[in-house]
Formats: sequence, structure tokens, C-alpha cells
Amino acid sequence: MSKSEDFVFKGLQIIAWVIFVGLCVEAGGLVVNFVVSIYKPEFIQNLYQKLDLSDMYEHNQGAYFGMYSFILIVSFLKAYLFYLVIELLHKLDLSNPFNTFVSAQISKIAYCTFYIGLLSFIARQVAQNPLHQVFSIDKLDEFWVDSQAFILMSAVIYVIAAIVKKGVEIQNENNLTI
Repeated sequence: MSKSEDFVFKGLQIIAWVIFVGLCVEAGGLVVNFVVSIYKPEFIQNLYQKLDLSDMYEHNQGAYFGMYSFILIVSFLKAYLFYLVIELLHKLDLSNPFNTFVSAQISKIAYCTFYIGLLSFIARQVAQNPLHQVFSIDKLDEFWVDSQAFILMSAVIYVIAAIVKKGVEIQNENNLTI
């Protein structure tokens, strides 16, 4: 691998780590918001993203826990997605990129991306339910605004995973015939 490729690859690893840490901080902040909103709702305006769903909590606790569950699951899945990317980048050998680990990891990334998109889409549809329109849930849109992009991205990643899987099969056949 040339020095410029190595530099770019290390840069991608650093960027993936920064995004992963940021997503973990976001997920942790949302967990803290959730706990504080239940026990000390008066502190919400001082917390992360000021995600105040106290009106929903007071009027419909099922809707509140449902919406917050979607928010937390999607944020944890995004962090897990970048954990998978970091794991792939650390164990990827560019001199022999077609191996079973890479194939399995890219498939996991595709599935995780699909789950993020699907859950975000479902959450957006649930939030648009007329029952939830009584509450101010405009701040929730930022958590699932990109659901269609994640679903499309998962399809592209799945195609790449299928290509890599076929590459692994061909490489294994070539190794057996030699």
C-alpha cells in the first residue's frame, strides 16, 4: 500500500472514531434526558438538545415511552453502525481484502443500516399519527428525517456485500485449485 493510500486509510479510521464517539455521546445524552424527564422534568431546559416531551408524558405515557424508545433505539443503532465500521477498518487487510470477516462485517453493516432506516421510517409514521399531533413533536423529526437515505444506503451496501461474498468464494476456489 502506498503512503498516500495509508494516509487516507488512517484518516478514515480517525473520522470513523470521531463519529462513533459523537454518536455515543448523543446516545448517552438522550438516555440522561429520558431519565431526568421522568424524575425531574423541570431540568429539561438545561439538558442535551432540550428534548422536552413532558406534555406527552403527562397526557399519554404510552406514546411518550414509544417515541422515546424509537429515539433511543435509532441512536444506539447509529453508534453500533460506526462500531462495526471501526471494527472493519481495523481488521481490513488491503493486500487480501476478500475474506470471510470482511464479507460478514459488510453484511452486518448493511443489515444495521437497514434497521436504522426501517425503524426511523416507522417512527416517522407513528409520529404523524393524528393522536400524536396534539403534542409538539417537531424536535423529533431530526431523529428520523433521513430514514429513506438509510434504506437506500443499506441496499447499496448489501450489493457490495454480495460482491465481496462472491469474491471470497472465487478466491477460495482458486486457492483450492492451485
